Amino acid sequence: MSKALSLLLLAVMMVQLVKPLGWPGLRYRRDFWKVAVAAIAMMMLMVLIRP
Repeated sequence: MSKALSLLLLAVMMVQLVKPLGWPGLRYRRDFWKVAVAAIAMMMLMVLIRP
């Protein structure tokens, strides 16, 4: 699951660089770093939840 999630978030980051998504907080190309921060936070949460 974590590999699929990381691939999905990487794809979203690449799309954000090519053509901004227009979602709240992701209106500009330079906002791709916000996706990376969210991905790191989600992966840290997965590590904490996993037994």
